Amino acid sequence: MTAALGSSVVKVAVFGAAGRMGQAVCRAVEDTPGLELVARVDVDDDPRLIVEAGAQVAVDFTHPGATLRNIEFCVRHGIDVVVGTSGFDEARQEQVRALLAGSGVRVLIAPNFSIGGVLMMRFAAVAAPYFESVEIVELHHPDKVDAPSGTATRTAELIAEARAAAGSAPMPDATLRTSESPGLDGARGATVESIPVHSVRLRGLVAHQEVLLGSVGETLTIRHDSLDRASFMPGVVLACKKLATRPAGLTVGLDALLDL
Repeated sequence: MTAALGSSVVKVAVFGAAGRMGQAVCRAVEDTPGLELVARVDVDDDPRLIVEAGAQVAVDFTHPGATLRNIEFCVRHGIDVVVGTSGFDEARQEQVRALLAGSGVRVLIAPNFSIGGVLMMRFAAVAAPYFESVEIVELHHPDKVDAPSGTATRTAELIAEARAAAGSAPMPDATLRTSESPGLDGARGATVESIPVHSVRLRGLVAHQEVLLGSVGETLTIRHDSLDRASFMPGVVLACKKLATRPAGLTVGLDALLDL
């Protein structure tokens, strides 16, 4: 039942349809030529609704435990899945790979569906080997359940990969010289693949990230701001339309669909 490449209209179901992101996704799908919203599923709804509706792609903006159950259900019924749920770390991605083994189903997990956010991550990875120091500051609303954000984690991974490939030296940091260095625990943030990441949770914010890069005599700041959840919808729509062009299995990151 996975979407055919030549299909003129892709039939889409939405898990978490009553949530803020779910409602935005439903509106975006309804407003997009070539997509048809065939099922809205939320807490206590029977997921078989999406099978009965003939869905080819399911979009999931719920929470990690529910998302894994939804993916398992979709795999059993041959339905591709676009995942926007926060908190899908490597361990959960491995669970998804295990569920997909031999199924022919495609799953896309995107830490960020904003086109600008994806480009910010790519620009940061390109720039990182040219600077001595790199740090990430991510800022979100206080209702976000994970820290650091999936975007920050993915950005740090891409930066670390780029620096390793370029043979970059370890970044300088006098606070790490000895275990007796003065300072409060956590003052330097968390580290993801050796990249410091600082999380801010503040009412009034939506989703924002800065990548700070520095060398002697210069700094470069790459910043992206999502000011409204509408900024994520072009990426969700793109994923619904183009996921069928990907090989079966797990794809991580919207950039795989942007030919970057």
